[in-house]
Amino acid sequence: LFRYVLDYCRYGKSSLPTHLKELSRLKEEAIFYGLDDMICQLEDILSTDPRWNTQLSSCITIGYRGTFGAARDGTTDLRFRKLGRILVAGQTQECRRVFGDALNVTRDPDTESPYSSRFFLKHTVLEQAFDHLYQKGYELISSCASGTSAGDTEIKFGHTEEEARWQHYNEFVFIRRRWQTE
Repeated sequence: LFRYVLDYCRYGKSSLPTHLKELSRLKEEAIFYGLDDMICQLEDILSTDPRWNTQLSSCITIGYRGTFGAARDGTTDLRFRKLGRILVAGQTQECRRVFGDALNVTRDPDTESPYSSRFFLKHTVLEQAFDHLYQKGYELISSCASGTSAGDTEIKFGHTEEEARWQHYNEFVFIRRRWQTE
């Protein structure tokens, strides 16, 4: 850590790596050596970077049920996925903070519970949901998928017979860690 203090004394600015986990400890060193400008720079980083938020770690799960798009001739375009809705599960307040107005909370009757698995997003763009999570300091830690190939199934409105045959469900687990000051 002391090399960052020396760099600051030499150049007058902090040159920190992007994933320095000991930022709070570095701030303590700056306080000890009376480097007021460095303290201000570190406080700015600590207050604006979501990875340094002092809240506890949080987990949000994103899931979706989908099918592959099918043409009228029965061929399936495996590059095109058709999503009905994107499901969201996690701490109620945190889900609201991450997704804001994009989160549909009307399906959750238990508004007093700190957790919910009944939220869904008002859009069906999976990458947009991932971007929201990444921008709030979350990282993908796990995912799972399942698929079915059913023969005779009841066809829902808006699906072709081929689409009803190739259903799949995917889930992605994201966490935001509380960074350690080791």
